[in-house]
Amino acid sequence: MRKILLLLSLIVYSLPSQAAEPWFEKLKAEASPEQLYRFLYALPKGGDLHNHLTGAGLSEWWWDAALAQQGRGYTYYTKVRISNCIAYGSSNEYGFAPYLMLFRTLQGSSYDKLEPCQKGEYKRLQDLNAAEKQGWLDSIRLNEQYEGRNEFFGRHWERLNELWRNPYVVAEILFRNMQAFGKENLVYLETQEGPGGELKADGSTYTADETVAIYRQRLADPDAKATGVTVRFQSSILRFLPSAEQNLRELYEFTDKHRDLWVGVNMVGREDDDKGYPLRFLPTLRELRKKYPDIHLSIHAGEVDEPNHHVRDTLLLGAERIGHGVNLITDPETMLLMRNGPYMVEINLISNLLLEYVQNFQQHPFPEYLRTGIPVALSTDDRGMWDSNMSDEYFVAVREFNLSWEELVQLGRNSLKYSFVQEPVKQKLLKDYDSRVERFAEQFRKQGWDSLKDVKPVSYSFTCKHYQLCLPRE
Repeated sequence: MRKILLLLSLIVYSLPSQAAEPWFEKLKAEASPEQLYRFLYALPKGGDLHNHLTGAGLSEWWWDAALAQQGRGYTYYTKVRISNCIAYGSSNEYGFAPYLMLFRTLQGSSYDKLEPCQKGEYKRLQDLNAAEKQGWLDSIRLNEQYEGRNEFFGRHWERLNELWRNPYVVAEILFRNMQAFGKENLVYLETQEGPGGELKADGSTYTADETVAIYRQRLADPDAKATGVTVRFQSSILRFLPSAEQNLRELYEFTDKHRDLWVGVNMVGREDDDKGYPLRFLPTLRELRKKYPDIHLSIHAGEVDEPNHHVRDTLLLGAERIGHGVNLITDPETMLLMRNGPYMVEINLISNLLLEYVQNFQQHPFPEYLRTGIPVALSTDDRGMWDSNMSDEYFVAVREFNLSWEELVQLGRNSLKYSFVQEPVKQKLLKDYDSRVERFAEQFRKQGWDSLKDVKPVSYSFTCKHYQLCLPRE
């Protein structure tokens, strides 16, 4: 009974919404799917606050970046056949990187150490035939209905393997995201990527400072600046590893040292692996808060099927933002706590559908959070592996949940208001966002669809498969 009363209080005491903008209600009622997508693609957007950089690269981007590394001495090989080189029952047959898995990618220094039989299982990327190349591209995105969270969590990064350990490749994936987001009128990217274990062409490792220098240089390049996208990073740890506490200590030290670019820390990884439960880290975080001031926390929580109190426990850790929060709906006491801030939920609609945390969008609690005063913003999570973009998230939100113009604008504003970027930069981004949205709306009210006649939206396979809206790719 108490939970029912709490849920009622969320609804009854929510602030009344403003009157809907008639022009936008007319647009939703009359626009074709293609027109609505064009409008949302052109819409001024704020930021993407929940973005895993190595999950945000489209397969084609990884391919191009890998082949471009030959000038730096890197050659990449991928597994295209299984020749039973490892005896059945060997301790090396299964494990974190299963032997029985195609399209695992190695750099030349690791390939050279393989036994002759294993070398025969691999081919250089540039030597793949058309079918093998397509298989490689498809192996790092969820492109089949039967693929879900086990494929995603247990295979995609294991296939990329040493490719995502090349900081030049990752820097290029960052640039390609900036470029694509800039075309969608998004101005801020807060992506999760922390140095550690990056490989030089000879197999030795880069220092953290060397990796940071590579990222800084790529961000300073003229083509990166021309995108108009401001970038900041979050450091991230795999929460279920035995070494997670020590990793957290090291990341706090690193983040403190590079505060101009790294603005927070995150805990990532499957929440249904109980070894990563939130309260495991409470003693470590209490220890770290005694040493480091103002390190922001945005932590994955509530990305599980079962009802639990992980979101509440994550707030106890000091998190200011919650990544996903799908099962927050099962904890009304914490929902009440989160109304009207200061906490925000990073909503990942497409991710939650494809990883089967909801069976369809109508099961998603996003509109309940939005309309009971819990701050939310849309984000893309691992967009490269979904083959999607930020406009897809907006399209899903408007189409499935009938967003008002005011709600649409607030989502974009929240993505800047609750960012961890330095305050002077945040205020400038917010001011510019308000001006851009006002100009965009005024221009559309005056000119209608003529104001968007030069807009050429880009989409990928997600909207084509789920809404039969198939637009040109890049």
